Amino acid sequence: MSNTPKSSRSDFNKLSKTEVVREIAKCRKDPTYFLYTYAKIQHPKYGTIPFKTYDFQDQLLKDFKEHRFNIILKARQLGISTITAGHVAWMMMFHKDKNVLTMATKRDTATEIVKKVKMIIKSTPPRMRSMIGEIEVDNKTSLELTNGSRIKATSTSPDAGRGEALSLLIVDEAAHVEGMNDLWTGLYSTLSTGGSCIALSTPNGVGNWFHKNCMEAQEKVNNFYITELPWDVHPDRDQDWFNSETRNMSRRQVAQELLCSFNMSGETVIDGEDLNYYEEKTLEPKYKTGFDRNYYIWEEYSPENTYVLTADVARGDGNDYSAFHIFDVTNVVQVAEYKGKADLDQFASMINSAGKEYGACMVVVENNNIGYAALQKLIELEYPNLFWSTKGSNDYVEPYMAETMSNAVPGFTTSHKSRPLLIAKMEEYVRNKSVTLNSSRLINEMKTFIWNNGRPEAMKSYNDDLIMSFAIACWVRETTLITNDRALEYNKAFLGAISRSSRYINTSISGMIGYEKSQAKRDAIERQKQAYKANDDFFYIYKG
Repeated sequence: MSNTPKSSRSDFNKLSKTEVVREIAKCRKDPTYFLYTYAKIQHPKYGTIPFKTYDFQDQLLKDFKEHRFNIILKARQLGISTITAGHVAWMMMFHKDKNVLTMATKRDTATEIVKKVKMIIKSTPPRMRSMIGEIEVDNKTSLELTNGSRIKATSTSPDAGRGEALSLLIVDEAAHVEGMNDLWTGLYSTLSTGGSCIALSTPNGVGNWFHKNCMEAQEKVNNFYITELPWDVHPDRDQDWFNSETRNMSRRQVAQELLCSFNMSGETVIDGEDLNYYEEKTLEPKYKTGFDRNYYIWEEYSPENTYVLTADVARGDGNDYSAFHIFDVTNVVQVAEYKGKADLDQFASMINSAGKEYGACMVVVENNNIGYAALQKLIELEYPNLFWSTKGSNDYVEPYMAETMSNAVPGFTTSHKSRPLLIAKMEEYVRNKSVTLNSSRLINEMKTFIWNNGRPEAMKSYNDDLIMSFAIACWVRETTLITNDRALEYNKAFLGAISRSSRYINTSISGMIGYEKSQAKRDAIERQKQAYKANDDFFYIYKG
C-alpha cells in the first residue's frame, strides 16, 4: 500500500474542525487514501473488514482519475467491481451533483455495485458524512446523497440512460451484453457533457463490442485506456492455486475466467488453440495486386503442383464480399487469396485470369444466387476447367460429360444439407493441422465464426466469405481431386498388371484335325531323315 494513513476512523471524531476540513480535503484529493483509511467492505468469508487495497487496485484508481474512458479485461474474483464501487463512493461523497449509471445484462448484477457503494458510504464516520453528504434516498436499485450525487442500476435495455447527462457510466460484464454496439451509440451521447466510462468484463470470444474496443485500445485508435488483469496479478495467487481452481474447469472456462484469452473464451467453430496456432503462422503476402490491391499472392505457380481455385460470390447487397482462394492441392498450401467488393464482371474476369495463371487449375464457384451469373460469365470467357456437378449431390462430373447430362450444373451448391459437411471438413483440416494457411484475413473471419443455436455462422455484422470458399476447397480436395487421383492410380496399376505371353502350348494329339507336330519334334524328325540319307550314301562301307 503506497499511502500509509496518519489518521483512522477512531481518530476522526477527535479531530478539531480545522483538522476535519484538512482530512476531508485529503480524502477528496486521494481516493486510495480515503478507501484505505475510512472505508469498509463485505468479505464473503470474513464479513465486514477494512478496505485494504492491493497495488493493482490502487493503479486502477489512478487510471479512473487520469483517463476519461477505461476498459478493463479481467479475470474473475480480483475485486475489480469492488474497487470500482470504491471509486464511485469517493466520487459521490466528495463531489456534488454526480450522476452515475451502472448497467449489466441483468439488473441484479448491476445492483451489486450499488450495494457495494452503499456499504462503503455507510461505513464512513458519521461526522464525515454529515459534513459532505448524507444518504437521502436508499432503495434496492438506487442511492442519492444530500449533495446531489446519485447512482442508479439498470439492465441493458434499449432505452437505458436515454435523456440523462451522466457523470460516469459503468458497464459490468460488457462482453456478455447483447446488442452492445447499438446500445453504445445511444449511451455515448449521455457522456457528451464530459462524462466518463468504465467498461469491465471477462472475455467472451471475439467480434463483440468489448473485444473490438479492447483491440482498438491496444492499437490506440479509440478513446479507451485498456488495463489487462489476468489471474496472477493478485498477490495471494500462485501456480498451486491455479492448478487447484482449474482442476474441474474446461479449457474454455479457464480461458474466460482466468487467462483473459479472447480466442479461447468464445463459442467459435474453430478451437481457440488452433486459432492461436494459425495466427502465429500467418505471413504477409509477397504481392498485393488487382484493381483494388486486395488480391494477395504468397507463392507463384509451379508446374509440378496441382491447384484449385474456390470462389464465393457476393450477394450484391453491399454487406458481404466476393472472395476466392487458390490452394496448392499437392502440398495443401494456401498460395493466393482475394477478398473485395468487385462487381460481377470484374470478379469473373479475376477468376478467369487467376485460374489461368495457376495452370488453368480447376475453378469451383458456389452457384447459389448471383454465383450462377458469375459461372455464366466464365463459360462465356471459355474457361477450360470449370467444376461441374450433379444436381442435389455435388458429385463431380467431367466437363465433356456434363454437356450431355440434363442433371449436370456448373459450380458447387451449398445447401442446408451440404453446408454442415463443408464446415466439418474444414474444421477437420484445421484441427489436424493438415493445411498451411497464410492469410490473417481468413484467421480473423474464423475468430468471429461461431455456433449460434447449433448453427455455424458469422457473428452479427461480420462475414464468412473467406471461410466458405476455404471450406469448399477442403471438401473438393478430399472428395474430388484426391478421389480422382486415386482412381487414376488404380487404373494405371490395373493396366500395368496386364501382360502378353508369347509362349505356345500345343495340346493337340496326332490324328486330330489341325494337328501339327511341335517344332522340337519336327526338328528331331528332320535330323533322323538326314541320318538315314547319310546311311544310304555310304551303304557300301557297311556291306564290305
